[in-house]
Amino acid sequence: MKSLTGTLNHALTCWRSLNWPLFWKLARVLAICAGMLVLFRASTPPPGDLYTGVGAHARDSLFNYVGWELDALVNKAFDAVFGVQAYMAETNRSDVVRRYMTDLDELFRLEDAITGLYVDPAVDDPEAASAEYRAARETLRADLLNRQGTVESIIQEQIAVVLADEGLAFLGQVLPPVALRFTPLPDVIIISPRDEIRVSASLSLEGLPADRREALETAVDADLDVASLVVDIGGMALYPSMVGETDYLGWSIETAAHEWVHHYLFFYPLGLNYFDDTNPDTRAINETTAETMGKEIAREVFRRYYPELVPPEPPPAVDQDSPPPPTPTPDPDAFSLSAEMHETRITVDDLLAEGRVQEAEAYMEERRVFFNTNGYAIRKINQAYFAFYGGYQSEDNFGTAGDDPIGPAVTELRGLSASLADFLATVRVITTTEQLLAAVETARGETP
Repeated sequence: MKSLTGTLNHALTCWRSLNWPLFWKLARVLAICAGMLVLFRASTPPPGDLYTGVGAHARDSLFNYVGWELDALVNKAFDAVFGVQAYMAETNRSDVVRRYMTDLDELFRLEDAITGLYVDPAVDDPEAASAEYRAARETLRADLLNRQGTVESIIQEQIAVVLADEGLAFLGQVLPPVALRFTPLPDVIIISPRDEIRVSASLSLEGLPADRREALETAVDADLDVASLVVDIGGMALYPSMVGETDYLGWSIETAAHEWVHHYLFFYPLGLNYFDDTNPDTRAINETTAETMGKEIAREVFRRYYPELVPPEPPPAVDQDSPPPPTPTPDPDAFSLSAEMHETRITVDDLLAEGRVQEAEAYMEERRVFFNTNGYAIRKINQAYFAFYGGYQSEDNFGTAGDDPIGPAVTELRGLSASLADFLATVRVITTTEQLLAAVETARGETP
């Protein structure tokens, strides 16, 4: 009994003396490691699988996830244990982020200046002419790299505070912890069947120039009789999430919040079924939910920490008693990308439903030329284009989805929900359009 009592007293003493801030930092590191294990897809598809066929053509350009993840984990573990952001005042933290973005903008300007010297035919020796710029670039890049982890940690914690205040925390901790890494992003090759619009496969690639993209798509399409497209992405929900390096802070925060929603949903049906190629509804609902929530979370982060990013309120009317000015009549001849893209998607859907695949493909090329003549430089429009972009159905991107009701339904469901937490609790178990529409009816007070 004495031995047991001594053991319990010792355990209680250890519990009381535990360095809780360090404990939670170490817990975050363990969560990151666990996330790496559960968020990876199988790396070796079975023979005959569509992924294998695409991978055979793209094998020399596949993105090195393992190398990236190991490097990111090492940096995140170091930042979690030794980061200095926890000791900064809140105003200083936001200023550190602002200065980082300002210096990153300067880095991009140096890159542009160097490129301009190499492009300018009047410069005989671009290497000598750019020496000063290149030295400044390397110095600034090294300085930014030293500060990157601190800036990432500050943004992570600012997003986490907003999530916790929105009711998305357990025992005071946001789970999974917000984790992001600024990084050059991979490209993604999207595969769709030719006779319907659906993501049937996707693989991440190292960044490819336009000529190599075109060559890869041509080879894949000819060999597998599919429609493929190599696209740029803004982020990827690995753990930590990949966020494209940009000097626009607003976009970085919105992307980081978007990717956290993917991390959260992974543990629920909407996330677990994301890669179910037989049910494209799930991916579209998942991405649209992340788009909707990412924008809303980011707006609150802006309001609290970066008020200069909050859009200004519209000016009040001069005379409240006078009638509002008439709404301007829209110009019927004005070009609307959203409306024209919507028309294109509807027509393509109709042609494919009738089995007129070649006509649909010829029509998409005609429309691509039309968009380019109106100032929108789109390299290729095909079934994969609509399969990818149609899955991101935020309020400002309904055109590529055609008559798909998912975007408007998710937007309405959020509007009918009392809070972000309530909205997420409802949508996280939804995997089909039918379930989504039924949830909207229930939120309206109607009987599904």
